[in-house]
Amino acid sequence: MLGTASASRLNSPLLGNIERSISTSSSWSSRHSFTVTAIAGLEREERSQTRGSAPREAPRFFKGSIGRNAALTAGPRDGAEQGTESRADVWAEMDSEALRKYSALHPKPAGLTLHYGTAGFRSEAGQLDHVVFRMGLLAVLRSRAVTATIGVMVTASHNPEEDNGVKLVDPLGEMLHPSWEEYATQLANAEEQELQKVITEICQKAAVNLHKDASVFIGRDTRPSSKKLSQSVIDGIQVLGGQYHDYGLVTTPQLHYMVCCQNTQGQYGKATLEGYYEKLSKAFMELVKQQSHCSGECQRHLKIDCANGIGALKLSEMKPYFPQEVLIHIYNDGTKEKLNHLCGADFVKVHQKPPGGLDMKPNERCCSFDGDADRIVYYYKDTAGHFHLIDGDKIATLISIFLKELLAKVKQDLKMAVVQTAYANGNSTRYLQETLKVPVHCVKTGVKHLHHKAQEFDVGVYFEANGHGTVLFSKAAESKIRQLVKEEKDNEKREAAKMLANMIDLINQTVGDAVSDMLVIEAILALKGLTVQQWDALYADLPNRLLKVQVADRRVIDTTDAERRALTPPGLQEKIDALVKKYKLSRAFVRPSGTEDVVRIYAEADTQENADALAHEVSLAVFHLAGGKGAPPQPI
Repeated sequence: MLGTASASRLNSPLLGNIERSISTSSSWSSRHSFTVTAIAGLEREERSQTRGSAPREAPRFFKGSIGRNAALTAGPRDGAEQGTESRADVWAEMDSEALRKYSALHPKPAGLTLHYGTAGFRSEAGQLDHVVFRMGLLAVLRSRAVTATIGVMVTASHNPEEDNGVKLVDPLGEMLHPSWEEYATQLANAEEQELQKVITEICQKAAVNLHKDASVFIGRDTRPSSKKLSQSVIDGIQVLGGQYHDYGLVTTPQLHYMVCCQNTQGQYGKATLEGYYEKLSKAFMELVKQQSHCSGECQRHLKIDCANGIGALKLSEMKPYFPQEVLIHIYNDGTKEKLNHLCGADFVKVHQKPPGGLDMKPNERCCSFDGDADRIVYYYKDTAGHFHLIDGDKIATLISIFLKELLAKVKQDLKMAVVQTAYANGNSTRYLQETLKVPVHCVKTGVKHLHHKAQEFDVGVYFEANGHGTVLFSKAAESKIRQLVKEEKDNEKREAAKMLANMIDLINQTVGDAVSDMLVIEAILALKGLTVQQWDALYADLPNRLLKVQVADRRVIDTTDAERRALTPPGLQEKIDALVKKYKLSRAFVRPSGTEDVVRIYAEADTQENADALAHEVSLAVFHLAGGKGAPPQPI
């Protein structure tokens, strides 16, 4: 990382504005390892009138030019009021004619209602043009509200190629604040004639100052629909006079990284693809050169299924940055098959089998990204031909083992914890708590819940079983570690601190990142001399089963204890408790889907037969007590 910002920058009023704004949506500004600085005061000469591909230098913004409001993006007018604007002020500063004109070019389909969730909006691509246009509008409003650059990513991750989606990225690379998720839903579902009214209400509720600069970073995945949808985002940005930089084809984690770099004035890194590649590859090479033993050339070979998505393109770009002995072999690169079709991390995890398009030989180390490269799972085939999946739980365990050893060597009072959801395998939790003696915390399903909880510790490791996760380091932890690198006289302590410092640089702390996580895993395996089989043998997963039951209304299910126990309907939890008692090492829970009228069931037990039986019995209880639709669930 780069040094701290200058004193004048640190004490600026703009910094106070963004820190106050972000403090309402995230605790990162007070605990993270860099200082948040505003970007609204970009020097005039840094602005550009042209767009291009992702730059090698700092991003240059294209300035919006549609409507009267474009003239306001240079900053507040002399003597302008800096507080909340009245309805009349907002209407006066918004070019109603331009908004109507461009909204008409992106019409909302009649009767369509969509909701912004953890993954943003997702739907069939043909239904999203009006949504992404309006998210361009919202990104400008959000940027002005927090005086910072906001990201807009066009992707539907592991969904089929025919789908697409859009989500906003907040100033520190985190997900959009929940209150603005509500605004996003309101804006996406507003009828044409209500659009200006909804924008005005958002401006009033969120204290948006239309006189402030607004800047937006845009990225997209490789779906055929993504380029056109990205242009619709740009239309929305321009209508409200925002500035933007279009990175074009990037992974979702790369866009999160760029936004964070920009809003920290480069303290987290350079807001360019080259800066991303350089930071990660340098940290990786610094780590592996400390390897004291080698388990052979095969340890450096890795087969990667890129889900026919953006990960293949970006890994190919990054290859020149790797040392020659690191041999990555890219499969499902998008040149032959459709995105996510019979491949990718989600396919491998759900179907518990290798992806198509990848020829596995016994004991070869393989991994899969998902469509936008924010998830990763590992796997191999043993000599008997049996498939072994290494999911997010075992990734978190491997990283925790490595970090705990290093933290013990530096002998600092730094608290580490692992954050999981109820879907984490029970044996992973037991291993972490009983063997590693690492505290484990369970939270509701959803990356934002894991991320928020992980922020409470000096070192917070979180992964979902699906392979999405990262590690967070507190500002105090990073400061201590980097100080030890510079000042510690004891060789063992200093070398351990160096490894920790390189891990901090290698990990993308903004969001789960398949490329970053892959490099972390490869470095740890090399440093510890572990084979993929030895890693897998840390503990044996309990057999488990996932099922779902259609119901008339998913809201009939209400849960508590991080979704591990059902509060309603009456009698359901008591029935589940009685069923669990029938099987050894068993547990089960139910939770409503966030997007459809479905109840999801998870069960695990000592054998697959028992896990299947328990899951089926719980699904029958849900069907009868929670208003199941259609025919009752059949035995597995």
